[in-house]
Amino acid sequence: MSHAIEYFGSWWIALVAVTVGLMGFVTVNAMMLVWFERKISARFQRRRGPIEVGWAGLLQSVVDVIKLLSKQLITPKLVDKPLYLLAPIIVFFPVLLGLTLFPIGPGWHLHDLNIGLILIFAFAGVGFLGIFMAGWGSNNKYALLGAVRAVAQNIAYEIPLILSALAVAMLAKSMSLVQIAEAQSSLPYILLQPVGAVIYFISAIAEVNRAPFDIPEAESELIAGFHTEYSGMRFALFFLAEYTNMVIVCMVGTTLFLGGYHGPFADGPWWFFLKVYTLIFIMMWFRWTFPRLRFDQLMTFAWSVLIPLAIVNLLVTAFLIKVWP
Repeated sequence: MSHAIEYFGSWWIALVAVTVGLMGFVTVNAMMLVWFERKISARFQRRRGPIEVGWAGLLQSVVDVIKLLSKQLITPKLVDKPLYLLAPIIVFFPVLLGLTLFPIGPGWHLHDLNIGLILIFAFAGVGFLGIFMAGWGSNNKYALLGAVRAVAQNIAYEIPLILSALAVAMLAKSMSLVQIAEAQSSLPYILLQPVGAVIYFISAIAEVNRAPFDIPEAESELIAGFHTEYSGMRFALFFLAEYTNMVIVCMVGTTLFLGGYHGPFADGPWWFFLKVYTLIFIMMWFRWTFPRLRFDQLMTFAWSVLIPLAIVNLLVTAFLIKVWP
């Protein structure tokens, strides 16, 4: 942020510029990922996907956004209005804050905080508070059930997620995302932490409620889950947060395990975003490959498989660091 202030000459102009830039990135990124996912799903199912609006259907997402923004904001009578209205904002706002913490290239970062890794997980927790507020405030049993599932899933899968990240922090001897990325200039940590990388990626998919872990939004059971009672721009905020959270967990995975912006040659943002969107492609691949788990299967897998494995991985990492510092 200090670089932005130095460039714009005033903190408030820098703040507005950074906010507008982030909002632009979040919006365009969500539209492109929706188009990308529709094309991928069509490819897997031997269809063509969007083809009518723009070249290869590229403008279909733009038309969908315009349609979404033009929809009426309907507020059911019996909702808890403070919770109902605040929930989309609380879900979306931490997403913007999280994007400011990542180093996307040498010297390309807004913040270099020594607790950057902790802040990322803290912001994710605030987002799930908003999801629970949405389900509770909607006064709808399907929305409430979706919110309860989301909180239970978040608690279960955040444990192996954090444990796998801690193993990397121990190797880098820092919780600064910038220093973790710099520590991988010669060797990405996925080669030292292959088990941790697998644990992280599976847990990350569950954290962002993507298939096969999309239990909180199981449309075959819960209509739409926690955002059933939302329409128009309020629903759009949930939608933007979901796709941006996909980007954030893949940014964390890239920074922790894939060397961040380091590449075979010419380190820079191009390597960072190539790795991020490759992980997103794998997430989408999973969605159109694996069937949805039952809720008991989802929780059993977290508590009986991932958490014990993450604890063993962390202990082994600590032992090896002690023996071969």
